[in-house]
Amino acid sequence: MARNYDSVKRILVTGGSGFVGSHLIDRLLEAGHEVLCVDNLFTGSKRNIQHLHNHSRLEFLRHDVTFPLYVEVDEIYNLACPASPVHYQHDPVATIKTSVHGAINMLGLAKRLKCRIFQASTSEVYGDPSVHPQTEDYWGNVNPIGIRSCYDEGKRCAETLFFDYHRQHGVDIKVARIFNTYGPRMHPADGRVVSNFIIQALNGEDITIYGDGSQTRSFCYVDDLVEGFLRLMASPAEITGPINLGNPVEFTIRELAELVLRKTGSKSRLIELPLPGDDPKQRKPDISLAQKHLDWQPNVPLEDGLDRTIDYFKRLGQ
Repeated sequence: MARNYDSVKRILVTGGSGFVGSHLIDRLLEAGHEVLCVDNLFTGSKRNIQHLHNHSRLEFLRHDVTFPLYVEVDEIYNLACPASPVHYQHDPVATIKTSVHGAINMLGLAKRLKCRIFQASTSEVYGDPSVHPQTEDYWGNVNPIGIRSCYDEGKRCAETLFFDYHRQHGVDIKVARIFNTYGPRMHPADGRVVSNFIIQALNGEDITIYGDGSQTRSFCYVDDLVEGFLRLMASPAEITGPINLGNPVEFTIRELAELVLRKTGSKSRLIELPLPGDDPKQRKPDISLAQKHLDWQPNVPLEDGLDRTIDYFKRLGQ
């Protein structure tokens, strides 16, 4: 098939070997683009892109975004950063450097290339929210010196940098605030609630709930999230974000645990442990802006997404 040079782009994805990044790369390659996957493999894994090993339009570069990167691309998706508490608290200084120095380096690259850049921000910018559900104009309730602050404040600072580069230098930016996402290729040891519960259930171990399990989360399947990325990146320049991307259907942690038990047929027991510091009690996105500007909303129900995720972890354990 002849290549259409007007529509094919060379696209940089930082953190491309991670859970979400690898799914994004799948979609970009399916659309016919060339992809440069950049990852230092701190939490990402080459296993996530192994199925693309011989793909002619994928290039892998092992690189840490806290150092400058000199490449030529048409678009940038900046996903590089540990995203689970276990990983980002392992080396909190490296985490905040990745968010802040990484943003500066990628924004500098976008400024030089005059290209559009996407920032994978997070619902953690809202902290332990005092408004529910969370809208993009809510400034958040964040502890600046807690054990989660390296991630929360790092991502908040990255958003500041994106909007300052936009205002000061005219950089074309897109900022998405990602809520809890799950699906195949989650890291089995990332400590996130979905992967934790599935692995504990499959192994017949006690399922650990922090607190009484009444805290809520909203779970978005990874394919839905990536569709939101693509729609935001393709939206008109004036739609900079930040825009919430997540599932507005709310579940308690206990409800999730019981659903995983039913789906896996496990005989595991539910046990309660003390709540970790600064753990948000509620998390639910208001996605009105995404619906209005991107015509986007998640389509995969939690039960269907869990089936696919459980199948992935079953295959991983074989």
